Amino acid sequence: MRRLGQFVSVGAFLWLTSLTSGAADLDALVPMLKQGGYVLVIRHVATDDSQKDAFPFVLDDMKKQRQLSEQGRQTAREMGATIKALGISFGQVYTSQLNRALETGSLLSGSQTIAVRELTDSGAGSTSAMAKPTGANAKIGSAVRDLVNAAPKFGFNNLLVTHKTNIADAFGKEFGNVTEGEALVFKPNTSGPPTLIDRVQASEWTAHARPRT
Repeated sequence: MRRLGQFVSVGAFLWLTSLTSGAADLDALVPMLKQGGYVLVIRHVATDDSQKDAFPFVLDDMKKQRQLSEQGRQTAREMGATIKALGISFGQVYTSQLNRALETGSLLSGSQTIAVRELTDSGAGSTSAMAKPTGANAKIGSAVRDLVNAAPKFGFNNLLVTHKTNIADAFGKEFGNVTEGEALVFKPNTSGPPTLIDRVQASEWTAHARPRT
């Protein structure tokens, strides 16, 4: 199992103490996820870059939000089908209030989603914030970590779909490199910050499920 990091508290912040590169160890991770008890924090899948968000966000007008691209939707469908075929079950599915995250969560899980403010883009749709997240919003970061530390129902894993800015706020600016559709797999911790188990790129789920020669 590739351990990407352990978080420790320093005042009001979390700091990443170790980080290694390489592919996710799905041979070890999938059996763990099949048992349940983990939380997957996923950045929404690919979007149409020709579209821009209006700010303040207009949550009931899709024309004023950046939407998923057709490739992004296909990626989410493939991820969801593969995860289901692997025997991994989702319990609660929380998402950002923006439609690109709502749609990602729905396509991935095939179930009802719960939109929450703390997962909604803390960068306010800013291109510069998305390009280089600072991880400076401590209030949002704490709220996201609280969601991650909420234990799933027995045998299930919770799913959180959010934005790279919120991920950086919660786990440090080192995670500003999270890619679209990438999953951060955490083990909740009732007495401290959640433990990061692995990072899984969107393409790694389907690659793992292919027959091996």
